[in-house]
Amino acid sequence: MSQTNEYPLSLKKSKSLLAKYLTQEVFNELKNRTTINGFTLKSAINSGVENPDSGIGAYVGDEESYEIFSELFDPIIEEYHGFSKDDKHKSNLNPDDLNAPNPDKDGNYILSTRIRVARNIANIPLGPAISKEQRNSVEKQVSEILTSFSGELGGKYYPLNNINENNRASLIADHFLFKAGDRFLESAGLNRDWPNGRGIFHNNDKTFLVWINEEDELRIISMQQGGDIKEVFTRLTSAITKIQKQIKFAYNDHLGYITSCPTNLGTAMRASVHIKLPNLGAKMDEFQSIADKYSVQIRGIHGEHSDSEGGIYDISNKRRLGVTEVECVQDMYDGVVALIKREKELSQKT
Repeated sequence: MSQTNEYPLSLKKSKSLLAKYLTQEVFNELKNRTTINGFTLKSAINSGVENPDSGIGAYVGDEESYEIFSELFDPIIEEYHGFSKDDKHKSNLNPDDLNAPNPDKDGNYILSTRIRVARNIANIPLGPAISKEQRNSVEKQVSEILTSFSGELGGKYYPLNNINENNRASLIADHFLFKAGDRFLESAGLNRDWPNGRGIFHNNDKTFLVWINEEDELRIISMQQGGDIKEVFTRLTSAITKIQKQIKFAYNDHLGYITSCPTNLGTAMRASVHIKLPNLGAKMDEFQSIADKYSVQIRGIHGEHSDSEGGIYDISNKRRLGVTEVECVQDMYDGVVALIKREKELSQKT
């Protein structure tokens, strides 16, 4: 994308954080800056310019983008995360520090548990700026590491540009197959060269999954049926540790793990359960009040902007930056315990 000297008119009607903080003055200050990987302001804001209904509207092409375009990204990060430019992030992936005995041993409420993190490789451009050759190199390096795993983490890799119909059908049935990104990611440059350089690894038990070169270079996921949240977290941290022995992830003391979308910075973690709460679902004000108290988000069963089905909801941590991974999972766990307690009380009244 070439640079432009004119302020994008579509932002004047947008309610995105990009539109809020990219004033004419900031635009003039940043419009001619370029990162070491050739990433420009126009590239950073293109998604929000083409999609004025964006919530954020800005992506980065490399770690340096957060510094080069700090006049834009610092206030976005501060508003979204409540995290100032002088704050420091901290990481803790030790499952021994998590207090999370299974809150639903009888399986009456929690259907499944899923914890994922986003990761990108240090000193390589992120998805919006990565070259085809670099993306293919990431796929080769990461898939070779994953296919060397044995034991609980051992499994198989499926490249998206060379997958037979039986495997494709199996991945779809397991809800493992990811598609090209939506219009927001398309405008950010994240769908280039699709589906080359992308793929999916999962272990034989289907409890450990890695997406390669989706929105971020790695999405590392641990999951299983039921509510043993600590077991899911322990498997995830074990996998991250094994991968980190061979790959250095992009990380700094201010923003934590570097991601292409500023909403994922910090832990880049989403810890969630699918949970059946029909009585609380009928009292959404009270449901939301409990969620707010424990810093968790309520989503429909199919994720953001979807509806509940059969009183089933997706509950996940809200905080990501300035808190540790253990704290993220503890937030979710404590929120789930409180929600189950209230659901039980309400069911006894009916």
